[in-house]
Amino acid sequence: MTKADLIELIAKRSDLPKKPAEIVVNTIFQSVTEALESGEKVELRGFGSFRMKVREARTARNPKTGEKVQVDKKKVPTFRAGKELKEAVNK
Repeated sequence: MTKADLIELIAKRSDLPKKPAEIVVNTIFQSVTEALESGEKVELRGFGSFRMKVREARTARNPKTGEKVQVDKKKVPTFRAGKELKEAVNK
């Protein structure tokens, strides 16, 4: 499912025109992004939770040349599925 598919589905199910449905979807995504940027955890009960994890700096290897490369410390967003989502997928 793409973002456009999600917008269309929300528009159909809520009898909204596509433009307001697009605003709703974009607002949700923007709110989740802003919360993660500020270090907050985002929890959607029954669906799952988003949080930021820190990957420490490390030495890696370039697979093409075999040369050692230093990889900097970075933050990565992670998602953990909630119980209800796991159960629905595993039916």
